[in-house]
Amino acid sequence: MLPQFGNPDEYTVKKIIASYGIDVPRSGLIRTGDEKFDLDFPLVIKVSEPKIMHKSDVGGVVLGINDSDQLHREISSMRSRFPESNIMVEEMEHKGLEIIVGLVNDANFGNTIMLGMGGVYTELYRDVVFRLTPIIERDAADMIDSVKIRDFEKGFRGIAVSREAIIKLLLRVSQISEDLGDNLEMLDLNPVIVNGDRIFAVDAKLVIRR
Repeated sequence: MLPQFGNPDEYTVKKIIASYGIDVPRSGLIRTGDEKFDLDFPLVIKVSEPKIMHKSDVGGVVLGINDSDQLHREISSMRSRFPESNIMVEEMEHKGLEIIVGLVNDANFGNTIMLGMGGVYTELYRDVVFRLTPIIERDAADMIDSVKIRDFEKGFRGIAVSREAIIKLLLRVSQISEDLGDNLEMLDLNPVIVNGDRIFAVDAKLVIRR
């Protein structure tokens, strides 16, 4: 169920988008430090705090945790830096093409959906396309054809992406836009890692207006 308003933490946002059929890495939330999770290494830990929008800038993300001893050390270290916040532990996704998918409520046009190259490429290429929501399959396909993501359909440097998987993702994000309506402020899925038919939202932010 969508919250009425606010800025949910990443763990909650991922539960929300997963309910729309959007795949996210398996994860768990650490509140006390005694929790046990059936997750496969390598792992990532993140501070799960809605007030921190850019976690990596403040030391709120640790990648590549390969065993239990390292996991416990890193959790202890992160808890010392963020004593009032929950910590999210998550399976680390394999390599693939990083894309960005998002929603924003534009003051002039209303809810719009965005697609582009993600991760470190977002600011480098500024290769993004926008459409008003709701979109249909033809719109989603046209969005893919409008950005460099299309060049990876046949494979490049060992990475190939599935057009159908990205279309499904865009349609599901469009449905979130429809369900939130004017209450939407923004949704940011960046990066989304795509490799073949595998597509996972690795980071997710959501802001809902009062």
